Amino acid sequence: MNRSFIIAKFGGTSVADYPAMVNSANIVIANPNVKVVVLSASAGVTNLLVALAEGRTPDIRQQHLAKIKQIQDNILEHLPENPQLQADIDNILANIASLSEAASLATSPALTDELVSHGEIMSSRLFVEILKQLHYDAIWFDVRKVMRTDDKFGKAIPKIEEIKQLCCAHLKSLDILSLDQKGIVVTQGFIGSESSGKTTTLGRGGSDYTAALLGEALNATQIDIWTDVAGIYTTDPRIAPAAKRIDEISFAEAAEMATFGAKVLHPATLVPAVRSNIPVFVGSSKAPQAGGTMVYNTGSITSTLPPFRALALRRKQTLLTLTSLNMLYAQGFLANVFAILAKHNISVDLVTTSEVSVALTIDTTGTNTDGNSLLTKALFDELSTVCHVDVQEDLALVAIIGNNITSTKGVAKEVFGALDDFCIRLCCYGASTHNACFLVQNSDADAIIKLLHHHIFEK
Repeated sequence: MNRSFIIAKFGGTSVADYPAMVNSANIVIANPNVKVVVLSASAGVTNLLVALAEGRTPDIRQQHLAKIKQIQDNILEHLPENPQLQADIDNILANIASLSEAASLATSPALTDELVSHGEIMSSRLFVEILKQLHYDAIWFDVRKVMRTDDKFGKAIPKIEEIKQLCCAHLKSLDILSLDQKGIVVTQGFIGSESSGKTTTLGRGGSDYTAALLGEALNATQIDIWTDVAGIYTTDPRIAPAAKRIDEISFAEAAEMATFGAKVLHPATLVPAVRSNIPVFVGSSKAPQAGGTMVYNTGSITSTLPPFRALALRRKQTLLTLTSLNMLYAQGFLANVFAILAKHNISVDLVTTSEVSVALTIDTTGTNTDGNSLLTKALFDELSTVCHVDVQEDLALVAIIGNNITSTKGVAKEVFGALDDFCIRLCCYGASTHNACFLVQNSDADAIIKLLHHHIFEK
């Protein structure tokens, strides 16, 4: 009989405390096909570690360290006495304290990644003990042995072929991964290591990406993403309470949603799954019986793909408007601009042009990244040699996700006709058949999502 090889990922809220960890452990035990578990840090821990990495005063540092310790102690107190486990957690906490003290003197992206990685190390260590408490065979595995990346600390890029080779060497040989064995490998999401062994991170939300990369390397038949919502919805239910769950969705649609801010999946998660045609399930660890969303390739979807599927929202957007009379009828202006942006490691999102100006958006979401650190004085000084630069911040990107949008009549009227009372700063329509997106004031974003959702999905 053919059996599935499932990799299950649990997010921060799914391992936030002892009851949450037990719920997640029971989900694992209930499905013998789950052979690898990928964990995020317990909810709140990563934020505290990031704050410590930024360098804090001694008083604030002690407060953050105490909060991190309390989260671990609240889980440990429910477990049978285990001197080795207690010593391991104490050593990790001591290392966090030492690194945070170093960060208060001089911080760096490499130090930040090393410090932040401890959240996943602790949650995975504790989760192994909970599985053992429930009489299930589990082993702890350090994902840094196989998750090889480059050295772009904060948003490291995985080296796919090396990951596959390392998984063959370190994971596939484990008897516990045999479908005939009762056991589980517990490891960490979000973190990896570069060639010299220094710890890296894949960017905020990278635990999903880890699960997909391991799924690809280990030839998994399904990837389960367990979070705090029962699937992928037509938009964020916290903004539009009438949002409905989508039972099945294509890779293309889900990838567009993730890219444009839907937080239920990491933007890069689906890339390895698409490459290897691995279905992805998204469900709630708090209510596993509620079902969820299956993400397939288009050929596996039984329902009709609608022109409008969902709305996504991405905050923390910055708009750069670059103006130069020399741009008129000139060759090479855009090439010069993008060469400067590339030199300063700026990734451009949306672009529109006129005769004498180009407007482009910069996404400032993500770990160790904000507008001030990206848009440096050196960048502006260099851009100013070729154009005038205007900066507008506190913007949000609203994306309408669907199918064949550019070839469906009436889309522009239906969408923009509903937004007469709002100012649209930039629009990108026609570049993709799967989305139409526009830039708005952050203060208007929630109202626009509610209005569009009512207009498109509720009528």
